[in-house]
Parts: sequence; C-alpha cells; structure tokens
Amino acid sequence: KASSSLEDVGESSSETDEDEQPIRHQEGSTDLSPEYWGIQKLAKYVKGGDPTATVIALCSMRDFNLSEETCQLAIKDTGCLEVLINLLDTEEIKCQTGSLKILKDISQNILIRHAIADLGGLEIMVKILDSPDTDIKCLAAETIANVARFKRARKTVRQHGGIKRLVELLESISVGSSHQAKDTETARCAALALWSCSKSTKNKRAIRKAGGIPLLARWLKCSHTNILIPIVGTLQECASEPSYRLAIRTEGMIENLVKNLSSEHEELQMHCANAIFKCAEDEEIRDLVRKHEGLQPLSVLLDKSENKQLLAAVTGAIWKCAISRENVLRFQEYKTVETLVALLTDQPEEVLINVIGALGECCQEEENRGTVRRCGGIAPLVKLLTETNQALLVNVNKAVGSCAMEPENMSIIDSLDGVRLLWSLLKNPNPDVQASAAWALCPCVENAKNSGEMVRSFVGGLELIVNLLKSNDKEVLTSVCAAIANIAKDQENLAVMTDHGVVPLLSKLANTNNNKLKRHLAEAIAHCCMWGSNRVAFGESKAVAPLARYLKAKDPLVHRATALALYQLSEDPNNCVTMHENGVVKLLLAMVGSTDDTLQEAAAGCIANIRRLALATEKAKYG
Repeated sequence: KASSSLEDVGESSSETDEDEQPIRHQEGSTDLSPEYWGIQKLAKYVKGGDPTATVIALCSMRDFNLSEETCQLAIKDTGCLEVLINLLDTEEIKCQTGSLKILKDISQNILIRHAIADLGGLEIMVKILDSPDTDIKCLAAETIANVARFKRARKTVRQHGGIKRLVELLESISVGSSHQAKDTETARCAALALWSCSKSTKNKRAIRKAGGIPLLARWLKCSHTNILIPIVGTLQECASEPSYRLAIRTEGMIENLVKNLSSEHEELQMHCANAIFKCAEDEEIRDLVRKHEGLQPLSVLLDKSENKQLLAAVTGAIWKCAISRENVLRFQEYKTVETLVALLTDQPEEVLINVIGALGECCQEEENRGTVRRCGGIAPLVKLLTETNQALLVNVNKAVGSCAMEPENMSIIDSLDGVRLLWSLLKNPNPDVQASAAWALCPCVENAKNSGEMVRSFVGGLELIVNLLKSNDKEVLTSVCAAIANIAKDQENLAVMTDHGVVPLLSKLANTNNNKLKRHLAEAIAHCCMWGSNRVAFGESKAVAPLARYLKAKDPLVHRATALALYQLSEDPNNCVTMHENGVVKLLLAMVGSTDDTLQEAAAGCIANIRRLALATEKAKYG
C-alpha cells in the first residue's frame, strides 16, 4: 500500500515531526489478550532456537494480525524486538527475511519505529540494501520507509549512505521492465523509502547528489499508480528546493504531472496538484501547465470538495497558476471563479487561504470582480477580515482590495464596515498583514463615495497610518506611501496628517534605493505638497535633492511620479535652487518629449517654474 499514513500528511517540506511527542499506550490491557500469550510463547523459540526453529517461530508469529497494536506491542514488550534486529545481522537469509517481514508490519507503530531506531536497526537495514538478494532489499527498503518518518531516523539513513543506495536500487530497474511483478515491487519499495527520507532538507540535497532527479523524471512516466504515488510524493516534497523546480521545468515533468491530475486515484491527484502548487511561483511553469492543458483538470477537481487534502492542493495550484493573466482568462472560461466563491464558507483554513489567494489573483481582471459580487462573494470575504491567521489575512486583504477597484463592490464593502476592518489590520504586528491592508485601502479610498468623510470617521486612523512610516519593512513603507497619496487628495485629511508629522517622515525615506518605494514615496510627496507650507517644509527637511536623483532611475513609473513631485515642489523658490544645483533641468528636458502626457506636462511645468525663478533672480540682480 503506497498511501502515507496520517502522520505525514501536511508534513510537506517542513522538518516538523509526527512523533516527537511521547505516546502512551494502555500498558495494562495488552498483557491479558490471548495474542499476547501466544506471542510470548513464540518469543522463546525466536530467542533460543536453532535457525530452523527460529524460522518456524517467525512464520508462526506472522499468523497473528501484526497490524493490531496489541500484537505489535507484545513483540516489543517480550523483548522480541532486539532479537528481530539481531537476526538481521546474521548470514541466515531465511532468518533475515522472516525478521524483516515482521518488522515491516509492526513498524507502522510509532513506538516501535522509535525503538527500532534506538536499537540500531536502521544501520543494519541500510547495509542489507547491498545484498544480492532482491526480495530482502525490497523488505529492507519498505521497512526503512516506515521507520524514517521522524527526523532522527531520516538523518541516520543519510549518514549511513542509505540515500545513495536507495537511488541505486531504483536505478537498477528500467521503467520499461516494471511490468514484471518483482521489478514493480522493488521500484515501489525504493520509491517509498526515498519519499519518507525526502521530508528533510539535507536528504533532498542528498537525493539530488546521488543523481535522483533524472531518475524521478524517468519514473514519472511509468503507469503503475503504486509507484507513481511515492515518486510524485517525493517530487512534491523536493519541490521546495529551487534546483528541483528547475528540473521539473527542464526535464519535461509538468506534462506527466498534468496527465496524472486525471488519475482515478485521489492520493496521486493530490501529490500532482501539490507539486504544481509549489512550482507555479515560476512563470515558465505556469505557462507550461496551461500549454499541457492542466488548468481544466484542476478546475474539475474543485468538485471533489469532500477530500480536504486534495482540495487544499488543487486550490493552491489554481492560486499560483492564476498569477498569470492568460491562465485567469482560461479559468473564466471554465467558470472557476464561481466555484471558488462557493468554497468561501465551511472550509478548513488551509483550503481558505488558497481559495482567497486565487480569488485575489483572478480579481485583477475586471470581469471577475463582477462575478464575485454576483455570486455573493463580497460578504464572506469581508467577514474573513476578522480572522487571526496571518497568511489568511494577507490573502483576504488582497482579495478585498482587488474587489474594491469596482465602485459597485466598494459600496458593499463599505456597508459591511470592511474599510474599518482593513484599517484596524494596520495595527496587526505582522508586517505582511500591515502592508497588504495598506495596499487594499488604496482602491477603497479611491472608490468610496464621500471617501474623505469615511476616512475621518476612523478615530485615530490618520495618526496610525502616518506612524507606520516609521516601520523598518520596505513593503509596509511602500504600501503606506501609496495609501497616503490617496488619502492626501482630501484637504482636511491632509491637514490632519500634516499635524501628525507626515512631511518629515516622508522626507526621511527619500534616500531609498528601492524603485517601488521611490515611486510611491514621490506620489505621496506630490499630493502632500497641497497643504499650507508643506512645499517649503519638504525643502527644509532635505527631501528635494534625493528626489532629483530619482530621475536617473531606469523605471518610467518612477520618472512620472518624481516629475509630478518636483513640479509641486518647484512652486517654492528655494526648492528650485536645489533642483537646479542637482542638474534637474537637463534630465527633465529629455522627458518633455515623452509620450506619457502626465510626465510631459509635469516635466515642462517644473522647468518653467525653475526658468521663471532664474529670470526673476537675474532681473533683481541686474535690474
């Protein structure tokens, strides 16, 4: 059976361990069962008999139901486990085989796994992987697969050369010959052991160094589900490493992952979707999933909503694939957005995070913003702004912000108190939550009716957002500058922000070398010039010279925002002098010929102001 037991579920790529916590079993109850006495009788022969008696005793022991905890613990409590492990170290192949068959079954038990590792069983099993006998190698590999479910055991396998031997075992069989039962079994056991081991970062690297990547690519083409499950299981574990993601792209693995999304087996579908989820951060992989027709099977799988692990993997893959616009257009054809909205309620957190992530990406397209509203998606989204999971909040903020670009949606968000909820998330201690909330506030402030009054109704709200300019996080600073630029369009709110010291705080950021921050900072400065003596104050707090240098940036969006800011600042004579000294005129002259009207006008306006001042100065000097 290739299925991973529950403890590995969700253990993906993290070193968390299923069984670091002590497990208690009822000591009292096992002693009394007939199985217990039966095993205790056999234990005498296993321990003290000659090889023939031992083999017979081992065979008899397998007549008990070794998947039952009573029997498993009886073997442990009667001191049989040590003997079974010692038998592995003999030359008697029948004793080794008999022992491994029992160890393979009882190592499903968490206590026994730890005991096997403590007794040095893993080292001996790794050694057995060198045996010329295929059957015994298979048994050893499958037992390793069971035992290596906790960190220390995985480390032991690696340190004793187990990873290299497991890769060699898998390599010794050609994919083509896997129609022979014995070869299929060998491949399955080797793949299962690699899968258990691949949960740890160092083992992922060890598998790669042993030549495991092309091997996994080769086995991905086979047709046996019981081999594919551990192969894809290993791949999706390893996809957390950049070198594997590169290989998944270049070794043509996406095509096979997509093909198996349509498998009959939900576990295989889940691992394929998870692998795509982890890889699709990469644009080229998103394109390949589309090219190999993978988007429709993903959408179809959303209907299997009872299987939550499968649903989490599929919604994750859809979320990451939706980062590409072409994919979103395909999802529109498949009515994926409607299905996602239906999944906004009664789902576990790991599903919700992905569903909302996907909606946030899809709502970059205008049509989908309307779809979410018509399907009744706005209210459940706004309701989720009160959750506490930070990864969830980041995605909810983005989705609500995307929806708010549509005035009709905005009035619903406002009526549900969504803007106030977003504003209160600016107080969240997590910078990602703060930044995503500030980004979401931008379209809200832009599209709300009476937005100035709405903002003023949040007691202490303006002070809160201005104080976030003291953050050390670049994304928080950038998003807050963008929000301030929007809020400052209202004179009263700008006056309040000025009282809270927005000018010196913005000026302090001017020396940044981050282009995205430069752009939004320049926009904020441009809009904050419109009140009182703020233009003069920006000059006094040394914001003008650094801004002048922004014109040398490579990003046209930075040029545009900077020209607008300089145009506003150039209304003050002292700022004009600073700009002139910093060589602004020459840089702006080049921009007067721009095809971007806003940039063109701002550049021309700024040059005109500098020119006017120069003429006035000459006139004063020379009359």
